[in-house]
Amino acid sequence: MSTLTTLRRPVRQDPAERRRALYHLASPVSVLTVGHAGQLHGTTASTVTLVSREPLLIGVALRPGSSFARLAAAEGRFVVNVLDGGQGGLARWFADSDRPDGSAQFDGMPWTADSYAGAPRLTGALAHYSCRLHSSHRAGDGEVLLGYVVRATAESGPPLFSYAGGLVTGALHPARTTKETSAS
Repeated sequence: MSTLTTLRRPVRQDPAERRRALYHLASPVSVLTVGHAGQLHGTTASTVTLVSREPLLIGVALRPGSSFARLAAAEGRFVVNVLDGGQGGLARWFADSDRPDGSAQFDGMPWTADSYAGAPRLTGALAHYSCRLHSSHRAGDGEVLLGYVVRATAESGPPLFSYAGGLVTGALHPARTTKETSAS
C-alpha cells in the first residue's frame, strides 16, 4: 500500500535555505554499474540506503530519465559499488556527463565482471551488492530503484561520504552517548 500526501499550504521558506540544510545529510557514495546487451554503464549515486531487511532491499535515488535506470530496467540486474575513502576520483569520474559512453568509461580502471549481474565490480570498493531489480518508482523530480540484494561482500576501510556539497572521508569513531541520549 502506498500513500500520497497532498501539500495543503505552500511552504514559506527560502528554497536555497532548504537546499543548504539538505546538504547536511551525510550519505555514502557509490558507483552503480550495469551491463546490458554488451553495453556497460556506470553512474555515481550518493543516495543508496537499506529499505528492508526481509526481503533484503536497497533503494537508490537517481535523476529522472537516467541512462542507468533505463539500462537497469532492461537488464533486470545491477551492481552497487560502495566507494572507499580513497576513491573520490572514481566518484567524480562517474558523475561527469562528459565521460565516454559504454565500456570506454571503464578503460584503465581495475574491475571484474560480477558473476550474477555481469556488471563491473570496481576493485578497491568497500562493498559490492549484486542486485535484481525489484521495482522502479517516480518520486518528485527523481526516480527510485529498489534492488533485491542477491549477493554482498564487504571489506574494511574508511568510507567516502557526500556531505555539505562535497566528498569527505576519514576514520569513523563511535559517537559518545550518555544514558539520557542513548535511551531516546
